[in-house]
Amino acid sequence: MFSENKSTVILITRQGMGDAEQPLPMKLIQTYLTFLNDSNTLPDVICFYTAGVKLTVEGSPIIELLRAIEAKGVRLILCGTCLNFYGLTERVQVGIVGGMTDIIEAQRRADKVISL
Repeated sequence: MFSENKSTVILITRQGMGDAEQPLPMKLIQTYLTFLNDSNTLPDVICFYTAGVKLTVEGSPIIELLRAIEAKGVRLILCGTCLNFYGLTERVQVGIVGGMTDIIEAQRRADKVISL
């Protein structure tokens, strides 16, 4: 958790980090999450929606990293509507499939929301 008992939610809405051509966004998100995992300042929740859900399914190069973060107590919430849209529901490897109400509730409870 972040110091001073502040709750934090991270929003991941892309298949990587930033709007550059691949493979740069994937490298950036992998580096970001690696440093986050290695730190003592984990968020309470990471929400994945739109193309961000693609990071949580079979074939994603960061599945093991996400599993490690989840094992440390971080809740990973995946947008079910987004998974359905991309036809990925059956390929989920990490996190829990939720709805927009779960994402809204996580944001409402957070002291800080970070959008990547």
